[in-house]
Parts: sequence; C-alpha cells; structure tokens
Amino acid sequence: MATRGTRSEKVRRIFNQFDANRDGGLNREEMASLVGAVNPRVKFSDEQISAILDEVFRTYGEFIDGDKGLTYEGLLRTYDDGAGDVDRDFDALGLDLVADAVKEPLAASEASSSSIVDERMAVETQKKQRTAAWAVSPNHGIVFDETWKIVDDLELLVKRLKTKQSKEGGKLKNDNFDAYSDAGWSRELGPSSEITEKRVFWEESGHDYAVFLKELGGLRGRADGARSREEAFDGHMAIGRVLYEHQLFKESLVSFKRACELQPVDVRPHFRAGNCLYVLGRYKEAKEEFLLALESAEAGGNQWAYLLPQIYVNLGIALEGEGMVLSACEYYREAAILCPTHFRALKLLGSALFGVGEYRAAVKALEEAIFMKPDYADAHCDLASALHAMGEDERAIEVFQKAIDLKPGHVDALYNLGGLYMDLGRFQRASEMYTRVLGVWPNHWRAQLNKAVSLLGAGETEEAKRALKEALKMTNRVELHDAISHLKQLQKKKTKASNGGVPGEASFVIVEPSKFKVVGDRTTGRQELATALQIRALQRVTRLSRCSVELLKKEMSERDVSVSYSGSGVPEKSIRKPNLEEILRRLLSFLKPETFQGAVKAINERILSVLDENGSGRLDLGMFYAILAPICGGPPDRRKRVAFDALLWRPMNEDGANIRKVDATLYIKLLRAVYLPSQAVSELMEVRGESDTSMVSFSEFLVMFDDPDWGFGIMPTLAKLETGDRNRHGNSVCSVCRYPVIGSRFKEIKSHFSVCNQCYSEGKVPSSFKQEEYRFKEYGSEGEAMKDKCTCFNLQSRNEQ
Repeated sequence: MATRGTRSEKVRRIFNQFDANRDGGLNREEMASLVGAVNPRVKFSDEQISAILDEVFRTYGEFIDGDKGLTYEGLLRTYDDGAGDVDRDFDALGLDLVADAVKEPLAASEASSSSIVDERMAVETQKKQRTAAWAVSPNHGIVFDETWKIVDDLELLVKRLKTKQSKEGGKLKNDNFDAYSDAGWSRELGPSSEITEKRVFWEESGHDYAVFLKELGGLRGRADGARSREEAFDGHMAIGRVLYEHQLFKESLVSFKRACELQPVDVRPHFRAGNCLYVLGRYKEAKEEFLLALESAEAGGNQWAYLLPQIYVNLGIALEGEGMVLSACEYYREAAILCPTHFRALKLLGSALFGVGEYRAAVKALEEAIFMKPDYADAHCDLASALHAMGEDERAIEVFQKAIDLKPGHVDALYNLGGLYMDLGRFQRASEMYTRVLGVWPNHWRAQLNKAVSLLGAGETEEAKRALKEALKMTNRVELHDAISHLKQLQKKKTKASNGGVPGEASFVIVEPSKFKVVGDRTTGRQELATALQIRALQRVTRLSRCSVELLKKEMSERDVSVSYSGSGVPEKSIRKPNLEEILRRLLSFLKPETFQGAVKAINERILSVLDENGSGRLDLGMFYAILAPICGGPPDRRKRVAFDALLWRPMNEDGANIRKVDATLYIKLLRAVYLPSQAVSELMEVRGESDTSMVSFSEFLVMFDDPDWGFGIMPTLAKLETGDRNRHGNSVCSVCRYPVIGSRFKEIKSHFSVCNQCYSEGKVPSSFKQEEYRFKEYGSEGEAMKDKCTCFNLQSRNEQ
C-alpha cells in the first residue's frame, strides 16, 4: 500500500490535472470534471453532479478559497475522510507518479538557489519529510518548533528499538492487521479489501523495551516542561501520533490521555485515544472516548464539522466491538447523512443492518456503497450474504464471485459462497470453495469441517474422513466427534446395503401426521414437539434460557421509563430499539460480543418485527418484557407471574392487581404471533377492534395463558426440552439421520427402531420399516428406557409363570 507521503503526491497530481486555470483552486466546473473523470463507468445526471458538489463545498467550507474553489488541502481532506479512493482515482486518470517525481527536484533546486530565505524553506521541507504527512496538515499538524525536535528524537528512539528487536531473534513480530478508521487515514476496522497492513507486535518484556520507555519518559518530560499549556499539548499529541504510526498503541494512548488532561474540550485527543483503545480491544473505553469527542465536536460548532462523520463511524465500530449493532446503525446513519459520499459509512451501515436481520435495508445501503466505489470487495461480499438471506441465490452467487474477482483471497466471500452452494446441494462446488479458504487460512477449522460435510454430500466418503481427521487436529470440539461417529454409522449402513439392501432406495420416508400415534401420557405428540423445538431453537440462539426471569422483574422495578403516547392516544412506556438493546445487554451480560450480536439478530427478527409492526422503531417495553418472560430461565409458574407483572407495569393498568382483558387478549395473541407464527395473522386482526373494558385477575390470566388451543399451552413441553435436550442415550443412534441421539429418544413399539426428536418431529422413519401406522414411546434418558425394559421383562416373567 502507498505511504501517506505518496498518497499526498497522488492527490497533488490529481489536483493539478483539473486546476485548468492554475489559480490554486478547483471551482465547480473543474470539480465536476474531476467527479466525472474518476467515475468513468457511472453516468451522473446534472442534478446528481450538482448535489455532490453542493455537499463537498458545504462540508469542506473551510477549504474553499473564494471564487477559486476547493484548495489542494481541501481535496486531500476529502480523500482522508473516505469520500474517494486515491489509488483507484489516480489509476483511473492514467497519471504517472514516477515521471512527475523526476521534474520536482529540478524545480526545488531552482527555487532554493534564488535566496537565503528559500534555502531555509528547503531545509525545513526536508526536515518535515522525515516524519509522517500528518505533521504538516492544517488541522492536525505540529505548531511549535520544539515539538519538531521531540518528534525527531522520538523517531530515532523507535528506529533504535526496531533495529535491536529485529536483531535479537526476531522479537518484532508481524501479522495481518486491518487498519482502523480515523480522521487522518480514513480507514475502517474489519476485513478490508483495500487497506491491509502488517500488524507489528513489539516485545515488551525485554531490556531494550525498558530502556525505550525510560527514554520516552524523558521526551514526555520535555513536552510537560514546555513554556505554555498549548505547546505541551502540541508535544504530547505529536508523540502520540508518532507512536501510533509505529503501532506502539499502549504508549500512544498514554500520550493522548495526557493531551486530554491538558485540553479536555479538544476533540482530537479523545478521538485518537478512542482509536488506540479500540485497537487494544478495550471497546467500552473506546466508546466512552468517542462519546467525549462527539460531545466536544458538537459543542465546538463548525470548527470540528469535518471530523464529525469519522467520529460517528468510529463510535459505531466501537459499539459493534461491544456487540451493540442496533446502536451502531444509528451512528453509521448519522455519518452517511453528514457525508453522503462516505462509502465506508454506507458499507458499515449495510453490514450492521445485515447483522440484525434487516436484509432489505442492508441491500439498499450496500448497493449505494458499491455505486460510489465499484471495486469495494467487502461491500460485494456482504451484499451477496444479504441477497442469499432474502432467497435471491443466483444473484448472490454472481455478487460473491465479483467480490472474489476483486480480491481472490477474500476468506469471507469464499467461505460464505461455500455455504450457499451447500444450501443449494451443489456439494462439489462447496468443497472447492472451502479448499480455497484453507489455502488462504490453513487453520480455519470450520472450513475444514464444512469441507468434510460437503464431500460427504458429494458421496466422497473417504475424502470426507480425511478432511474430518484434519479438522480434529485443529480443534477438539464435540461437533467433530459427533460427525466422525456419524460417518462410521453411514459406513456401517452402506456395508449392510451392499450385502442385500435395495439399491437406490431412500434412507427414510416422511409419514403423514395421522399415522403417528403415541404410547402413554408422557409421550409428546409430533406437531407439539415440532413447535416446541422451534421455540427451543430461539432460546438457544438468544441464550434467554440462561437469563433469569427475576432479572426482568428487577429491570421493571429499578429502571424508570417515561410515559409517551402512541398515535391512537394510548399511554405507554415506549422505547427505541437502540435503547432496548442496552437493556438486553444488561440481561445478557454473560455473553461475548459476537454471541450477543447473534442474540439481538434473532430477537429483532422474531420478536421486535412483530411488536413494531408499523416500523416506527419504538416498542411498548412492558409488552416486550411480557413476551420475553416465558422463554427466560426460572420455574414456569414464575415466568407466567412475571409476564402478568409486566402487563401490570404498563401505564394503562393502574389499579395494581388486575389488567384489562383486551390487553391480556392482545398479549396472548402477540405471544402466539411470535412463537407460533403459522397461526398468528388472522388472530391479531381480530383483536384490534375489541373495546372490552372488563378486567382480568392473575388466576383468570393463567387460564387464558395455559389454554392448549388459544393460549401458550406449549409451555410444559418447552420446559421438558429445557431440562432434557442435552441428554445422551449411550451408544444409541437415530435410525434415520444416524447421528447420536441427544434429547428424547422415540422408540417405535412394533419394529423397535429409534429416532431422535428432530426426525420424529419431521415425521421421518427408516424406509425399510413400512407400516400402516407407527406407535412411539418417548424416553427422556437411557435410565428411563432401562427401567421400562426391566418392567416389561418382569411382566413377561409373571405371565410365563
């Protein structure tokens, strides 16, 4: 990747190319020519060009020089803020950096010979070229001469440390590192197709590093001993920037924190401290620093307007680091509104929307980002994923392929395209994608496992075995042991089939529900189990079964929510989605950020989409708590009580003991709409017109809740799954899918085959057992099965006597 200095030179060449009248500025006509020339494949209308220019001239007003237009520094700033890609634009214009570099020294030598003053200027220019280009920028540059001396000395210290650590057994380690988005570089954190550097890991425990820190302390002392607070601030900011450039993030943070103490209301030190904290993985602290930067920027008027989009972007990224994707979306939107040409903000917004399951909005944002930057591989990858989620698989394949064409080693695109091929049953192509992933990332155990599964689907059992063994070398997760056991069972079945089985016969048949009969009161019906398994799957993804229902009760009693009025004039305690996400973070505080993101996505898709039917972004918090309570942890009776208390907590139920019948009815029907969606739409339509003013007590509410046909009578079955769906049944395997039986085992009484709860719920039986009807008995554990077997044996013995 080009250095920041090379980047400035390229911008200078682009500027000179379009400064037709050589007045040192780009007027609207010259800027229009530039926009059209760097986007040759895009046909802008006059209105679009005008809108773009209006936005540029408004956003970068401080860089507009009267009628001359946008200055060189202004154009550089637009690129720094992510409004364009310097390398792409430079190549699109067919400019030549080398040819120009030959001419510039001649011009410099002519200028330096003209006077003593010019000679001194040349010396200053050479000195400034020894450090990064940020030092001479109008907004972030070095102000005081003494600071230049500190920077020069610091560069020497870092160089000395780097040399010593490189010599001493290669202590200086490199790894792939995706650079971070900040105002100087305008880079986003996360997989990036265009901005990737080598991450440097310094050896911090040795003697050399200790000496470096001591000498660095001396430089900081010099900065603190400056003649004024402004000069001390300048010194610490410069030290922080140099250390950040060399990826000495911990030490850089110390300098930026000291600068914050010196000038608490200055945006820059807070912003840069936030960047350091993020790179160090301290996301919560990074968020707090960005919020301080935002507060200072908003209070500072137009002075910091150019930095606001980047603060919003980085604040969103920090929130994503904490798992707060709904909140991140808000800040990405703000960045895109302030700077409509900020393609990275649009890409991040699209990716975040995809992450919470809002696929149509994600597609729109990602398409806008690609419109502005057609070679944005990451945006193509996420767009393809969103299209696949919407069922547009053929288009998704094309877009994935485009991402791979732009960046052949794009791991996410290759891996996700493999998953898409798997979903379509194109197992050979899926295997090829996973092989390419492993070529880039050899220790990607999920790719290795999926490669094995795809090979199995393609009928290449031996190759699948080898792939599974390779995956086992990478990780010891239980999924791999189950997969290996599954392979062994398939091999046994294959052997039996070759010794007398019917060739070409399917391994199972799906039986209609009327032919499934249950034996005993404790055996769950097929349809009832299917519904409970779906709810249990939601519990697993959201981890809400690990969240005690008492925490919901605590939230209601300890957190005050203001009352607002809906469009119909009904008072309610409503809340915006990002604020609701904060409540969920407290309830699910035990989750890692990436797991919490998955939980929020599932809750948004299954629950919030029903409660926010008009798309306003606001939700009735009491109703949300009541909907959540039945799938939280705790005794079923207590969950029902908390659900009732949540309805009492709503402002329209003010007598403290009973709730309105219409609210109870609406709740039950919303509950069914969320967890039993196939029966929900017509029921919800029915309740809207009800005006019953009667009240319902808790005991009456329980009758409504437990109704098996019109309530949530599935609760006992769900509770049984919660306590027993991890039970293993020794060496028993499902006769249909051949996986070890986990959870309940359903044994067919006549033919004595057993199926797992998933195959039972789907009506699958082995094709070798064809009967008029199937009678199943459920065993929650192997102990129950043994007890039943002994009971049957005793009965048989008595009958024989």
